[in-house]
Amino acid sequence: MHFDDTKRSLFKRKKEITTDNLLPWIIDAQQFLEKCTQCADCISVCPENIIIKGDGGFPNIDFDLGECVFCGKCADVCKEPIFTATSASPWQKKALIKQTCLAHENIYCRSCAESCEAQALTFQLGISAIPIIDTDLCIGCGACVAPCPTKAIEIKELK
Repeated sequence: MHFDDTKRSLFKRKKEITTDNLLPWIIDAQQFLEKCTQCADCISVCPENIIIKGDGGFPNIDFDLGECVFCGKCADVCKEPIFTATSASPWQKKALIKQTCLAHENIYCRSCAESCEAQALTFQLGISAIPIIDTDLCIGCGACVAPCPTKAIEIKELK
């Protein structure tokens, strides 16, 4: 009988864990991965229900489910030393618009701007109005992500 060891990888932890949408106020992604117990307390306490079990079972924010209101409950409920004080800035993430935006196809759509409470989105005039994000006003809450019909907006850490 031949033993197929490739199937064992289903039960092994991936070498690389995606850390794109970790929770706000995380001190350091590596420290988070080392010390998070995956207890899911942060998931159950989130009033917006946007925290899910993500890559490797670690909590992640799914902006397709809604926006983060930065209530701080996820950081407050955590028993591990992986969060900064919630009085500090939650993160340096901002919204980024990809080429799949309908405006690049000359289709009128302003769903992103209509959902942005911070009014960080404006439109460049032309044949079609191309959305422009004011990174000084954008807080990276993700309110613009879910309403986008082409999933052309993502929240990313500024480097």
